[in-house]
Amino acid sequence: MCDQNNTTRNNNDGCSCFNDILSVILKLQKRGSQVETCPEGCDKPFLGPVPSFTCYNTRPVTFYRCCDGGQWIMPYTLNGSDGTSNVFRVENLDGCCCTCRVLAPNPDTASSDTTPYVATDSFFTINLSCVGILKCLPDTYIACA
Repeated sequence: MCDQNNTTRNNNDGCSCFNDILSVILKLQKRGSQVETCPEGCDKPFLGPVPSFTCYNTRPVTFYRCCDGGQWIMPYTLNGSDGTSNVFRVENLDGCCCTCRVLAPNPDTASSDTTPYVATDSFFTINLSCVGILKCLPDTYIACA
């Protein structure tokens, strides 16, 4: 963990702001609830450019390590080819643990402008206490591989 020397803080204090944002993203992706309107940002209460536009199903994210600022990069296998990616889809949250799906660049160059990523079958769980920066990418539709 990044703050190993601080023994007085609550275990969830180091991840609560990320957990709150990722929780909103997860709800939006599951279309489980409506939240109050806010203009922009990671916790914008709808996917896409306007609330009534429903062609988006994912708000991709990238994570940066808190200790050195480097991006988290994870391996994946897609159609028999191995690769790495720093773009992820939130799939589950449990306290400071976030399970993500690795997203790969869309190999179909004809549709990569509208669907830049495809879902892989690669998952990982990250301790949000080890995340220093969370960056949201533009909302998109994730095509199945």
